[in-house]
Amino acid sequence: MFTANFLRSVSVAALLVPSVGFAQTAAPTPPSAAPAAAQSSSSAPAPSAATQAAVDQRIRTLQSQLGITEAQMPLWTAFAQAMRDNAAATDALFTQRAGAVATMNAPDNMHSYAQIARAYADNTERLATAFDSLYASLSDTQKQAADTLFRQQATAAAQPKARR
Repeated sequence: MFTANFLRSVSVAALLVPSVGFAQTAAPTPPSAAPAAAQSSSSAPAPSAATQAAVDQRIRTLQSQLGITEAQMPLWTAFAQAMRDNAAATDALFTQRAGAVATMNAPDNMHSYAQIARAYADNTERLATAFDSLYASLSDTQKQAADTLFRQQATAAAQPKARR
């Protein structure tokens, strides 16, 4: 029970962190990643088509919600690529874990959790760094929109979830 809940939380968080404010606009999706074209600059394995579609939809929605301008596109592109890379890396870790979990002993299981948690923290740091540069380029109106979206997402994520 704990294992399933932990994995579900980490996988959802991996996608939601970069998609602040999307809880209202998109249905929850499994952990996922980015288009094959975007993978050319990444060392992460290619994610599933469903993953690619989910991440791309989140990227398009956030771009629209923030009103990204043509001048901001280079920074936006770097941020979007970080989202894609993070989703691909997370997808790969969960696929690897799913293939091994049936034969893991307790210590292996705990180390697998630790590997996922470290990857999630590293990915989130890379995403935050990419966002720092983008945020600095935003107008005051865009910054207010970003601040609101991030607050809404954090508030929604902090709400207790119903037990299954």
